[in-house]
Amino acid sequence: MNNILAATIALGSIGLVLGILLAVASKVLAIETDERLEKISEILPGANCGACGFAGCNAFASAVINGDVSPSGCPVGGEQLINQISEILGVAVDTRKKVVAHVNCSGGDAILRRFQYVGVESCYAAARVGGGPTECTFACLGFGDCIKACGFGAIRIERGHAVVDREKCTGCGLCAGACPRKIIEIIPEESVYSVSCSSRDRGNITRTVCDYGCIGCLLCVKKCAHEAIIVKDNLARIDYSLCVGCGDCVSVCPRGIIRVAKEV
Repeated sequence: MNNILAATIALGSIGLVLGILLAVASKVLAIETDERLEKISEILPGANCGACGFAGCNAFASAVINGDVSPSGCPVGGEQLINQISEILGVAVDTRKKVVAHVNCSGGDAILRRFQYVGVESCYAAARVGGGPTECTFACLGFGDCIKACGFGAIRIERGHAVVDREKCTGCGLCAGACPRKIIEIIPEESVYSVSCSSRDRGNITRTVCDYGCIGCLLCVKKCAHEAIIVKDNLARIDYSLCVGCGDCVSVCPRGIIRVAKEV
């Protein structure tokens, strides 16, 4: 009986000591949680789209607190979110201009087809069948890989090619990453005009395969008084940091591919 009592007391003592040690260890080794993490996580969109460059919204929140990324690093939340995060962190507001996706193609049903593609409804798959069904190897294939990638319903197919709804677009860039032909560009939301073409073929080739494609004629370059347009690899491109939206380039483009960006 005494042996049983002694064993019980010994086990109880060991348990008590271990409990005290665990309590002390939990205090000493405890990792303090920054209360700002929860606050920022709560106001983030929760899309976990990865457009910020991190695995998800929580990872982005941690990076913001650690100073690894700016409060403006989430392209989905907009200016209101930037202001809220800046207020939580107690730092100056780091604003940035909103950006949106733009599909640099005007062709769609105006592009000559090499063959009728029948197969998996995917731009990625179609592009790997003999180089794709369009004669223009820079054209939108129109099977909607960008639509599937967009978590905000901001893209639709019209006349055989993708079109972005700027009101819904968050500028996350997931559509651009999903496009196998890399013809979706992220541009400033305030941009007035855009060159809706990606063809780098010579002008005589472009004319034969598309009713709209840029032919690199340089008329827009000569007309622009602000040096906001260049032609490189037979393709006109606008420098949005220099463009003032005067529209002079639109008036001289013989192919009609320099257009009001919000309408294409």
